[in-house]
Amino acid sequence: MEKQSESGTELSQTITTMQAATEEIRKYFLGKTEVVDKILAAMASSGHVLLEDNPGVGKTFLAKLFARVLGLSYRRIQFTPDLLPSDITGTKVWRQESGTFETIKGPIFSNLILADEINRAPPKTQAALLEAMEEKQVTIEGETYKLPLPFIVLATQNPIEFEGTYPLPEAQMDRFMIRLSIGYPENEVDLLKRRIGWKSDDPSSSAARVMEAETLLNIQRIMESSITVSDQIISYIAGFNVIRQDDRVAAGPSPRGLISLLRMSRAKAVIEKRDFVTPDDVKAIVRQTLSHRLVLKPEISLEDVDTESIVGEYADKIVVPM
Repeated sequence: MEKQSESGTELSQTITTMQAATEEIRKYFLGKTEVVDKILAAMASSGHVLLEDNPGVGKTFLAKLFARVLGLSYRRIQFTPDLLPSDITGTKVWRQESGTFETIKGPIFSNLILADEINRAPPKTQAALLEAMEEKQVTIEGETYKLPLPFIVLATQNPIEFEGTYPLPEAQMDRFMIRLSIGYPENEVDLLKRRIGWKSDDPSSSAARVMEAETLLNIQRIMESSITVSDQIISYIAGFNVIRQDDRVAAGPSPRGLISLLRMSRAKAVIEKRDFVTPDDVKAIVRQTLSHRLVLKPEISLEDVDTESIVGEYADKIVVPM
């Protein structure tokens, strides 16, 4: 009973802390509330985020704001066609005075990485992120180094400008827990008025620090141990594998995608101040969690059909457990 009470206290503290974090971020980010909730849910689930949106909507600012409020070390990597894998992971340099090689760690050694315009780098450089994103480690000159925890990649790409870009391979897309679009602010008059008060285009440094890196690690642990998921909900989540049989789809959601849906659903439940997952939690994030994992057949991709609408169709028709 004492252990159960301790678990309940931890969960209550987690709910309070996450609520405080979202409230602080919303003081400065005037975009959609659900965007903040879903990014926080992904980070609380130890997942990576892909932001796909037009320039100037606040992707970089939002990344810096999350790093500030969550107390995470932060580095921005600008992906360009001439970026090398060693520019991300690091390299070894010969020091003649000591007669040894010194390891120079790259910018990947931070808690929160902003991979800006990730699709502008060639596949070899994009692949340098794969080991980091999945294994939380990198290899430099044959030697493996653990990355600092928590480790989260927040990548951006422009969905309307494809000249000089390299589409992310399916294996890398699958490693992003969610794909989101920020969209334009709902009230740009309010944005402009607040900008006058901020006296800066980037007021992220003024935001209060709500937690530390260790706090987020503890939240990630609680997500795994303290949120109830019934057998009916598990079957409901697994039921989305039926998308693989859709005639329009060449490749459906992977098992990793369904696991991501489970993890995101738990985090969504906590944001809603519950210790158990409901079907509404699943439906709230299924489009952003599964759509980027679908590959359409060539003839379908030429039509006006997008993967998010396909996932939405199944979210509407798969029977919800009672």
